[in-house]
Amino acid sequence: MEVIKLGKKGQLSIPKAILKRLGLEGETMLLVETTADGGIILRPAGVYPIEIYTEERIEEFLSGDRWLQQNH
Repeated sequence: MEVIKLGKKGQLSIPKAILKRLGLEGETMLLVETTADGGIILRPAGVYPIEIYTEERIEEFLSGDRWLQQNH
């Protein structure tokens, strides 16, 4: 267990040895949870890009679905 200090603005730095052990790098997105006993849990967040589809692209998907339904 290591002791770290919370900075004036509420920021903290996770020691490099811990980051390496967990396979994390700088700027990794983390989820933060608190426990009933006042603990803090950090977990790597799964961040996935979002694609916004045009009406034409949505119709392509729907056409493909209809084709599959008719041919299977």
